[in-house]
Amino acid sequence: MASHRRPKQPSRTRVTVLTATAAAAVALTSQAAHADPKPTKSEVKAKVDKLYHEAETATEKYNGAKEQQEKLEKQVDALQDKVARGQQELNTLRSGIGSLAAAQYRSGGIDPSVQLFLASDPDSFLDEASALDQLTAKQTESLEKIQEKQRSLAQQRKEAQDKLADLADVRKTLGANKKKFQGKLAEAQRLLNTLTAAEREKMRQDDLRASRAAGSRVDLGNEVPASARGAAALNAAATQLGKPYVSGGTGPNSYDCSGLTQWAYAQAGVSITRTTYTQINDGVQIGRSALKPGDLVFFNSTSHVALYAGNNTVLHAPKPGAVVRYESMDTIGSFQVGVRI
Repeated sequence: MASHRRPKQPSRTRVTVLTATAAAAVALTSQAAHADPKPTKSEVKAKVDKLYHEAETATEKYNGAKEQQEKLEKQVDALQDKVARGQQELNTLRSGIGSLAAAQYRSGGIDPSVQLFLASDPDSFLDEASALDQLTAKQTESLEKIQEKQRSLAQQRKEAQDKLADLADVRKTLGANKKKFQGKLAEAQRLLNTLTAAEREKMRQDDLRASRAAGSRVDLGNEVPASARGAAALNAAATQLGKPYVSGGTGPNSYDCSGLTQWAYAQAGVSITRTTYTQINDGVQIGRSALKPGDLVFFNSTSHVALYAGNNTVLHAPKPGAVVRYESMDTIGSFQVGVRI
């Protein structure tokens, strides 16, 4: 006898699970279909080069803040030393007045005029004409010295406090710029890590070959430097070919772009400032057609500096991962201005 029982319906819970699973599968399939393709090696290189440029900009700002910090620290130290010496001089002046008071006390009491010298605030005492009438010329002179020294010390202390506040602001800026360029470099490394080890190595070898090729076949022409110091700076920089670019590097083992130019000119006996943003004002600005070997050349809104070597070629520390090398000006970016030191 056939059974007339109705087939068992799936439970509501089971239907819900099946529906959710199906929806998830559709979503995953859709995501896979629309996922961004893995960037090519050339796309990664372009993005990394852009990040390196941004890191260099932040590095130069970091270098500027660091230079300012060092200058402020020296100023604060000098002011604090000056305040300490002034306090000693004031103590000596007060000590002399104290000796006079002791002598008067032994002879029968302290003259009101001497009490003036020992007051914590002689200015208020001096304002009263009756007090001044009691002073001898010598006593008045001594009191005025104390008065002037106190005023000078107060001014110096305020100046030192203002410099300390400036220093705190600069240190904050320094930290922010350091964090920024380190972040850019880390982001570039994350991008590089999306490539295989073999692809990364090939990219590195390509860059090294480009550097070696530029150095071996470079044609600098026969242009004459504008000055002996420019020639000496360029010759010094040429001895650093192959040294690695490192953010903040000032030699002799590694360099960033402005670290190399500063070091090169130091070897020529010329002191220039630390960053691209200040080096651009260290000499006379000139146009591209007027460039001579040894001149500084600025690119990309003052974020990069190089030494002109002749025949449209510069010698520079290009970017992270690269080394000091010769390179055509046409491959670096937008020319801004030349500077003759």
